[in-house]
Amino acid sequence: MRLLLVEDDRALVDQLKPRLQKAGFAVEVAGDGEDAAFLGEEEDFDAVILDLGLPRRPGLDVLRGWRAAGLRMPVLILTARDAWHERVDGLKAGADDYLGKPFHVEELLARLEALIRRNHGQASPTLSAAGLTLDADRQQVQDRDGEWQTLTGIEFRLLRYLMLNAGRVLSKTELSEHVYEEEQLRDSNVIEVYINRLRQRFGRDLIETRRGQGYCLVDRREPA
Repeated sequence: MRLLLVEDDRALVDQLKPRLQKAGFAVEVAGDGEDAAFLGEEEDFDAVILDLGLPRRPGLDVLRGWRAAGLRMPVLILTARDAWHERVDGLKAGADDYLGKPFHVEELLARLEALIRRNHGQASPTLSAAGLTLDADRQQVQDRDGEWQTLTGIEFRLLRYLMLNAGRVLSKTELSEHVYEEEQLRDSNVIEVYINRLRQRFGRDLIETRRGQGYCLVDRREPA
């Protein structure tokens, strides 16, 4: 999952970024409103954490600009604990959720996971597709035989994105962008290596190759 963290408090960024990465997010950071507005319009993010008190351009203005441009990525707003009016203004501007400062990172992660699942039409607190069930907290997957398997960091990021987009053809470029961060080397051949690892672990028929297009996680329903 590719996440945009918009926060000008460097200490908070340094605290949050490694926790978000450990939870399986590829994190890009914007330290002011102008950079945030540009990144949100130019790049594809699965979710945004948006502080409101930003230099150069207020967070609410950034959010309104995104929504006016038709951008629908889930946005979680960070507000001062007692600023109820900021929460109201944020929701009216198009925010999907809010969290008051100070906060527990565990609550932030839980809210992000819920926002992303809902945005992909997954109402259940667990992610299931193609006979697999993913435990995001433990970064483990229950396979078709009911056995739990632990995933590496990249396997987890890749499989989660495939499961959230089950039945949809995903290019190597899109997969790479949602697995790796901007400064990392994103060789499309690496994606192919990890696709093959997932096939070896969970079945060759799990992920189809669409020549010239990309990959598709096949979510075939068993007949009644």
